[in-house]
Amino acid sequence: MRHNNKINHLGRTHSHREALLSNMAVSLITHKRIFTTLAKAKELRKYVEPLITKSKDDTTHSRRVVFSNLRDKYAVTELFQEVSQKIGERPGGYTRIIKTGNRLGDNASMCFIELVDYNELMLKDKKAPAKAKTRRSRKKADDEVAPKAEAPKAAKKTPAAEPVVETPVEEEAVVEAPVEEVVAEVAVEELPVVEETAQEATEEAPKAE
Repeated sequence: MRHNNKINHLGRTHSHREALLSNMAVSLITHKRIFTTLAKAKELRKYVEPLITKSKDDTTHSRRVVFSNLRDKYAVTELFQEVSQKIGERPGGYTRIIKTGNRLGDNASMCFIELVDYNELMLKDKKAPAKAKTRRSRKKADDEVAPKAEAPKAAKKTPAAEPVVETPVEEEAVVEAPVEEVVAEVAVEELPVVEETAQEATEEAPKAE
């Protein structure tokens, strides 16, 4: 019975298990993604994430502690110089496990385990979570959008109506102006004719006397 036995020994002795996890941690830091069984990936995550957190504090003591676990100076250099720069702002959760199905031979669950900040495809697809909306908020949003949508329509109609009204007024003014001038000229030409006839009448009156 497995009462209070939370550690998965992976069917190995203590020294063999430690060597296995150390070797897998070096491969993960070097290649950023490895393919393994689900049971090993879950144990590796608990083993490597404290080491990645330790790399945020780049001191001699931190490097010695990490080196005592990894036993690979190139992996330690990679962890403190490059990986720590990528995960500097992340508070935890440096690895991701992606299940890929079962193995054909023994039907073991297989998966990828990778460093989160090195998967550029998933970082691009990541979007901000949408805020939850209630029915009331939807009604308010619709009411606010409706008057805003109607305002530009009214503004577009008003300028189109003004030129239609102004054009006939200008034409009438142009047409009426010459008519008045002609009438004035006719009146001026007729006045002297009337005066001449009046003078002739006065000249002929004394002659008749």
